[in-house]
Amino acid sequence: FHPYLGQEGIATGVCAALSEGDYIASTHRGHGHCIAWGADVKKMVAELLQKETGYCRGYGGSMHIADISNGNLGANGIVGAGTPLGVGAALANQIKGNNAVTVTFSSDGGANNGTFLESLNLAAIWNLAFVLVIENNHYAVSTRIEDSTREPDLYKRGLSIGVESYKVDGNDPLAVYTLMQEAVAKCRAGKGPILIEAKTFRHMGHHVNDPGKYMPAEELAYYKERDPVDRARNALVEMSGIEKSQIDAIEEEIRKEFEDAVEFSKASREITMDEFNSFIADY
Repeated sequence: FHPYLGQEGIATGVCAALSEGDYIASTHRGHGHCIAWGADVKKMVAELLQKETGYCRGYGGSMHIADISNGNLGANGIVGAGTPLGVGAALANQIKGNNAVTVTFSSDGGANNGTFLESLNLAAIWNLAFVLVIENNHYAVSTRIEDSTREPDLYKRGLSIGVESYKVDGNDPLAVYTLMQEAVAKCRAGKGPILIEAKTFRHMGHHVNDPGKYMPAEELAYYKERDPVDRARNALVEMSGIEKSQIDAIEEEIRKEFEDAVEFSKASREITMDEFNSFIADY
């Protein structure tokens, strides 16, 4: 289980700028993308717990949640592997002429995968309505980005092959949303693809069993002070005058929705090993 804590501003800002009929492709850290895209959280939690009522009937689990009917091409257990899937969907949409935009979420680790640049180059050659979002949280598991690449500003990789590329504060949901609106408009106007690097930081280790001792305490504290959820709350108050009690009510509604999803999932039937193995090819 790979938590998305600390990176919520990216998925929220990106997905809010998209429309019905668009597509997303996710990563192993994909729960935030799934929720921001409007998932049924009962089906999502059930999938996490390998229950029959999950999006993939429990066969996908945490890293492979997908809902093709809603344009969610799925999370991916292979780092960087969502990029060619997104480019393929963007090509299909171009052939169909439906003006849909496809977004692939990737990562600083995924940017070092060969298919990352290969796929982006194809998207550029074909002028696809495709947005590649790099969630740069500075660590590929425990490997610091400066230890895996000489140039830590990953958006420059797009510039090197003629792709319009930007970087943004990924902990600022409004900044992400504003930039993403511009990117979507350009893609729909036939001026894609676009690369966006969103700088962020995860609040936990790589997964729930990773204590994250390699993350400097002062750096973690710096980013926690710039938590995207807190910044969204503050923006709501400053821009719309919404009362704190109204925000509390919204958060309580969300909490209740997830509590219900957990209870629904607990009560759902767990798939058996025989059922699971029935989908494995016997050579």
